[in-house]
Amino acid sequence: MKPWIKPLLIGAIALGLAACSKQGPDSNAASSAASAGGEPTIGLAVSTQNNPFFVTLRQAAEAEAKAQGIKLIAVDAQDDAAKQIASIEDLIQKKVSVILINPTDSDAIANAVREANNAKIPVITIDRAVNGGEVVAHIASDNIEGGRMAAKFLLDQIKHQGKVIELEGIPGSSAARERGQGFGEGIKDAKDVQVVAKQPADFDRAKGLTVTENILQGNKDVKGLFAQNDEMALGALQAIQAAGLKDVVVVGFDATTDAIAAVKAGTLAATVQQKPDLMGKMAVDTAKQLIDGKQVPKSIPVPLNLVTKDNAQ
Repeated sequence: MKPWIKPLLIGAIALGLAACSKQGPDSNAASSAASAGGEPTIGLAVSTQNNPFFVTLRQAAEAEAKAQGIKLIAVDAQDDAAKQIASIEDLIQKKVSVILINPTDSDAIANAVREANNAKIPVITIDRAVNGGEVVAHIASDNIEGGRMAAKFLLDQIKHQGKVIELEGIPGSSAARERGQGFGEGIKDAKDVQVVAKQPADFDRAKGLTVTENILQGNKDVKGLFAQNDEMALGALQAIQAAGLKDVVVVGFDATTDAIAAVKAGTLAATVQQKPDLMGKMAVDTAKQLIDGKQVPKSIPVPLNLVTKDNAQ
């Protein structure tokens, strides 16, 4: 070999190796991604852990992941859309196999979903939908039907007449929009019922208290209140009790532990039960099916139930 050929061969080999290193590992489909230890990893981006409903959902997901031999990375957005986007981007960087998202804001999270799509990481949404990007499966109760259930019960309790308040969830979230739609549909034909206030309290107990306090100042004769989740309902109950009002029918949504205790005590009239533990389990089960290369349904419903004092036990 001539002396000038050897350096050229070495250079060619080096360039070939560099080109190969830029191709990276195959990221096509959930089954190709796994943690360093060989077990698959999934990400769970939850809207908040300041709500018992989502705490239960996360705990159920963690338990199911452990049972399935899956590593679960859970991140809490603290009801901050920007924080949730950053968390999802971090999960993408970690090359998780599947991302489970419970959106803080259905519109704001769409770009993060598209980023996951571009990275070939399947996305599953839980409880709340995303308005954009490609989602492999959506696991949720029928929030519209739940709103109708709440309206029917409330109307029956107030005998289809009187003033009613509605506390809305986080503006932009699909849960707030759909529950409000169902409640509106259920109450629209009650001619002797007047919705005197319809205001957001962001699914938060403290805000439910303060918003209801303000509304009650000009509506001492209110007969009923629907809150789009139990945290707001429990806050509203505090305001109603502090105002010295009695016989106000309050209906919540979620059937959290505190809410069911309030139903048993007779202070909360009813709550629409969603079963967050089942949602968490079903989300991980669905992710596992994707990892195993199986097809999953686009929409996976979770059954609803109305919890009242008659069946709360």
